Amino acid sequence: MTVQPLSPDELEAALRAIGAERYHNLHPFHRALHGGTLTRPQVQAWALNRYYYQCRIPAKDATLLARLPTAELRREWRRRLVDHDGDAPGTGGVARWLKLTDGLGLDRAYVESLDGLLPATRFAVDAYVEFVRDRSILEAVASSLTELFSPTIISERVSGMLRHYDFVTPETLAYFQPRLTQAPRDSDFALAYVREHARTAEEQAAVLDALKFKCGVLWAMLDALDYAYVVPGRIPPGAFRPDPA
Repeated sequence: MTVQPLSPDELEAALRAIGAERYHNLHPFHRALHGGTLTRPQVQAWALNRYYYQCRIPAKDATLLARLPTAELRREWRRRLVDHDGDAPGTGGVARWLKLTDGLGLDRAYVESLDGLLPATRFAVDAYVEFVRDRSILEAVASSLTELFSPTIISERVSGMLRHYDFVTPETLAYFQPRLTQAPRDSDFALAYVREHARTAEEQAAVLDALKFKCGVLWAMLDALDYAYVVPGRIPPGAFRPDPA
């Protein structure tokens, strides 16, 4: 039986349905983070582990940039590298994330060393970088479509953390404000690309699977944090251990 391809609107609806079901704003750890029920050490563990994701995003984008066939596409995707790496020392999203870990009282050299990562964080993020490097351009672009859902989670994160944690300030959360405009810009481009280029049923299935995979990466990272730092609280050897004081 031949499967008929979806229309572009149907494909977009299917992508958005994946986000509604699988995006990590639904994860219990995320809800605890925004709801103010985490301790300062648990928030530190989140920020430290999330740093690995943030600092590997430019590497992920660079692997795709190298494979894009036209100058137009490369110019578009190159903006993501500047967004995260900046165009001078101390600028860009990775630098702003370090201001977050600074503000939470983490030693910057320790954060940048990556010595305190949970093993599952490293595995999940590395799997995402490898996915973008090794899969088709269409699948790689589609995997970025979690950005469709990020403005909502960013707004929740900023308002919730400022409301509930006295150790968090607007300056600490400076990373997030630019993402409220960058993420929609990037997701608009990626969505238009997928709508145009995912024409066959096979291509569309690959696109949907790519987004499911990326949602799984983000979910797995929170699973690991929840297991290590909430319940049952089993921190693996070598991972960040909060100061008992």
